[in-house]
Amino acid sequence: MHVGIFGTGLTDSSERILKKILDENHISSSKIGTKSKNKKSDCVFVLGGDKGVRNYFHRTFDASIPVLGINESESDGFLSQLDLKQLPSLISRIKKMDFETEQVTRLGVKIDGKNVYPVLNDVAVFSSRSAMLMEHTLRVNGDEVWHDSSDGIIISTPIGSSAYSMSAGGPVIFQDSDVFGIISVNSIDITRRPLVVSNASVIEVDEISSRLHCEVVLDGLDRYKVKNSVEATNYEPSANIIRLKKDTTAISAIAKKVKLAEELFNMPPSSKLLLKILEYEGSMSQKELVKKTMLPDRTVRLAMSHLLEKGYVKKKVSIRDSRQKIYEISKLINSDLQQ
Repeated sequence: MHVGIFGTGLTDSSERILKKILDENHISSSKIGTKSKNKKSDCVFVLGGDKGVRNYFHRTFDASIPVLGINESESDGFLSQLDLKQLPSLISRIKKMDFETEQVTRLGVKIDGKNVYPVLNDVAVFSSRSAMLMEHTLRVNGDEVWHDSSDGIIISTPIGSSAYSMSAGGPVIFQDSDVFGIISVNSIDITRRPLVVSNASVIEVDEISSRLHCEVVLDGLDRYKVKNSVEATNYEPSANIIRLKKDTTAISAIAKKVKLAEELFNMPPSSKLLLKILEYEGSMSQKELVKKTMLPDRTVRLAMSHLLEKGYVKKKVSIRDSRQKIYEISKLINSDLQQ
């Protein structure tokens, strides 16, 4: 058996631990993305949690190879269900290829007629400046559905429906559903409602305009300028995700999200934003959180104190810089949600 290893910004210790586990079980491995020609992998281990898995599928790698998402710390995800400490107890099953795989839908995206990488969660279109209206026309399979003025529009996959889309009031969609969700964010038309369409649909957002230029945001990571149109369609092949634990099903994942939303309803807005960023992006330092949220340093510090006090977030010393603290979502939240 041969395993490919992928991860952006891998820590040396995590890579060493993973290599040691594989070597002890007589499994050969190689790092994906190196200039040397890689041996064909039977499966790929992706470090970095959900963010790492999204980064992997944003690249032009073979999507048919089963992928196991691994968190470097004790936290669960939707695309990655294991942390590195749990791997030794499950490696024998992986060696025997004793696991199930889930086909996770991806969205193919064109911006002004040009292809960009497919996304796992969502594609969003917004004005380049927040709190500024954007006009757009939505068409599904060539038919105009609406012409709207709103903060923006989000098109999500089933797995992405419990991320940004849900925060904006969109529907939560079971992961095995063959549909996409569409939501116009804060529309000036109070009758505007989210849509659910077949994933065989061609979704077009065109006649895009705002006082400033507009941007397309892919999976919450990369931004691209858009002049007029965005097209989203089902992308083949789907992402092939390894599932080893029965409790990581579509229903349990959605139940976690709903329960979490209920528990955190009364949390201060700044704390909610930090928790959302940590959930979506993974472990981050306070400096990175300030940059990502664009909140004042003092606001981030107070919000983080609240999250630490409630046990929603934990901190640890950065392996790269012992003077720096890293914050991540606590395992406590996940165990509470599973009760």
